[in-house]
Amino acid sequence: MSIIVGYVPTPVGKAALAAAIAEAKLRNEEPLIVNSSREGALVDKNTASMDDWNEVDAAVAAAGIESQIIESTYRDDLTEEFLRIASEQDVSLIVIGLRHRTQVGKFIMGSHAQRILLQADRPVLAVKASS
Repeated sequence: MSIIVGYVPTPVGKAALAAAIAEAKLRNEEPLIVNSSREGALVDKNTASMDDWNEVDAAVAAAGIESQIIESTYRDDLTEEFLRIASEQDVSLIVIGLRHRTQVGKFIMGSHAQRILLQADRPVLAVKASS
C-alpha cells in the first residue's frame, strides 16, 4: 500500500511532505506525492518547479525510501481529483497540509482540506507548518 500527500511548494506543503515521508517510513509504505494544476491555467503558483522536485527527491532519498510523483491536472474540482487518485491507488492514508484561514475566507472560498477531511473514505492526517 501507499500514502498519498498533496504537495505544493509552500511551508504547509513541505510540512505535509515531511509528515508523509515519516509515516511512509514508519509503515514501510511508498509515498505518492501529488501536485495538481488547473487544466489550461497559464500560471499556477501551486505547480512545483524542477527545483522543488529536486528538494522533494532529496528529502525522500534522505529518508531512505522510494516514492512516486504524480503530476495531474484537474478541470473543475481539485478535491475530487485528489480523492480520485487516492481511491485509484487504494492508499492507506491521506496526508494534507492545513493553512490558517479566516472564517470569511473559508465561507467565500471553501476549503479543499476541509472537503478532503469530510469526504475521504480512508484516514486523513492533517498537518500544519511550524510557526
